[in-house]
Amino acid sequence: MKNIFVLGGTGFVGRHVVQKLVKQGYTVTVATRRAVNARELQTLPTVTVAELNVHDPLALQQALAGHDAVVNLVAILHGSEAAFQKVHVDLPAKLAHAAVAAGLPHVVHVSALGANPQQPDAAPSRYLRSKSRGELALSHPALAVSVLRPSVIFGAEDKFLNMFAKLQQVFPLMPLAGTHARFQPVWVEDVASAVVRLVQSRAAAGATGVWEACGPQVYTLGALVHGAGVWAGIAEGRGRPVIPLPEWAGRLQAALMQLAPGEPLMSGDNLDSMKVDNVASGIEAGLSELGIQAAALEPIAMDYLQRGRPGHGLLGLRRRT
Repeated sequence: MKNIFVLGGTGFVGRHVVQKLVKQGYTVTVATRRAVNARELQTLPTVTVAELNVHDPLALQQALAGHDAVVNLVAILHGSEAAFQKVHVDLPAKLAHAAVAAGLPHVVHVSALGANPQQPDAAPSRYLRSKSRGELALSHPALAVSVLRPSVIFGAEDKFLNMFAKLQQVFPLMPLAGTHARFQPVWVEDVASAVVRLVQSRAAAGATGVWEACGPQVYTLGALVHGAGVWAGIAEGRGRPVIPLPEWAGRLQAALMQLAPGEPLMSGDNLDSMKVDNVASGIEAGLSELGIQAAALEPIAMDYLQRGRPGHGLLGLRRRT
């Protein structure tokens, strides 16, 4: 039985990855700063939770010893230049060094669609520049590195469609910057399956490379935001009107959002990222090359966005009949 080490295993995507690895018979170690963050994973039969500061190089090297592969899912969407550097660049560099020192041969790294390690400085946002440099930081002749670049990820616990659906429960209109930005949303289950397939591919030719994780359909941001309201059944299934904002107004909106406590809904750096279409390049391999048929967004989103509403599921069907 292979031993897999997972960084970021307590997050949205990470929980799905860990569950799938366990189902495939792997023994999994989940690194977390506080064990309480992994309490729902601790019930899985072959999971060990390791309290660890993953930014400590020596502690990371010691923790990796005895494992066959490591999966890196650690990422942030918002932050300063220094924060992006620490999480997206410095951590992968430390991980590569620690993996080689521990004799661990394979890293599966979840990056982002739009990352371009050949021209990292050409990316329009701090987020994408740091993701690009992070891929470069993992390069080492003693490591097989499998990079997965997903588009925006949707699923029952996402902070994307759920957020816009909740906003439409409150506001009659949705003023929005970047309405024409294009995305190819991918289901979290398909992303997790891709990670597991890449872990399994270590012994096969092509374990080192880049794969893009995208769904079957391209949407504009405006269509996704309006769709979130429609799929959630807001305004009797019509959703709220989306009002496109000019760039200056979008920048002002993002700046005001960043002043609010907690994680911002939108930042200026997010707007910069949307200057690059978040869709499959057609150059790199995709989910189909991993034997995965990408799921369509709408039926899945409609299911989880309507959970708990009176018209959802069998109870709703009975009421309607």
